[in-house]
Amino acid sequence: MSMQWYTLKVQAEREEKIRAAIEARVRAAAPGVQEEFGRILVPSEHFTEIRGGKKRITKQKMFPGYLLIEVDLTDDSWFLIMETGGVAGFVGSDRRHPDPMPEQEVGRLLREMEDKKEKPRPKIDFLVGDGVKIKEGPFENYDGVVEEVTPANGRVRVSVSIFGRSTSVELEYSKVEKL
Repeated sequence: MSMQWYTLKVQAEREEKIRAAIEARVRAAAPGVQEEFGRILVPSEHFTEIRGGKKRITKQKMFPGYLLIEVDLTDDSWFLIMETGGVAGFVGSDRRHPDPMPEQEVGRLLREMEDKKEKPRPKIDFLVGDGVKIKEGPFENYDGVVEEVTPANGRVRVSVSIFGRSTSVELEYSKVEKL
């Protein structure tokens, strides 16, 4: 028995329900079939965002419409998966005998998901050239234009006009809002 990771195409916006349905079908299956299944994941990442003045952690799917499934792909396990409502099929060149995901790709993806769960990155909806209003600090209520976005540290550089001169100010993403 050699479990490998596969990618499943499923109905978008129903990934969690389809994952739960497959898990329920596995629990109801014969003991031999149950042993052919490992983890079933909806690849997602966590973001921090400010809503209503409160910091919240939100979850966002990395690949909408796809699941990752660890399975020893036999005829029984293939039929159990394919007969689940909402599953469109395996990703790969051969529908009946799909290619498994490369081990290094699976390892990278699992590490990335775990890192983003432990340290959620800030959700920044700003693009260079966007008009913004500063909400806090010494430049409160000034309007400006985004010059640079640095997602790694959650900061944006904004050009603000002060006394007729353009001045660059670096701020946390939470201290500005789109106009």
